[in-house]
Amino acid sequence: MMQSNISVESFKELYNTLNRDTLSLEKLATVYHNDIMFEDCFHSIHGIALMHDYFDNLYENVSSISFEFEDEWADDHSAMLTWTMSYQHPKLNSGNTIRVKGASRLTFKDNKVIGHRDYFDGGALLYEHIPLLKRVIHFLKNRLA
Repeated sequence: MMQSNISVESFKELYNTLNRDTLSLEKLATVYHNDIMFEDCFHSIHGIALMHDYFDNLYENVSSISFEFEDEWADDHSAMLTWTMSYQHPKLNSGNTIRVKGASRLTFKDNKVIGHRDYFDGGALLYEHIPLLKRVIHFLKNRLA
């Protein structure tokens, strides 16, 4: 089995079990390298301790979260996964489930993820579910259509 397949499976298992009750630095360290470089459309984080703090803040008010992994491409040094994230936050979308499609690009070192870049629509994740911003975004989308 290729090195990346082990890491990809560990990555998917982590995200299928990670929530505010299970998050720990030790759990992240089973998948992530100490020098992890994590990026998404909101943040750029270097180091597993800062990543833990980011996730701790992120999961603090999330009622539920899950990932459905769809496609993946991997070799010994990197992988790309597509997914649909479903989550509930009491202050967004009236607490109803929000679904966002995205992709993660992973790079590996020492059989752990050292690079993690998420690609998704920040508006679909967050902004479109804040009442005032939702109206503005929908107005702009309709004007541009």
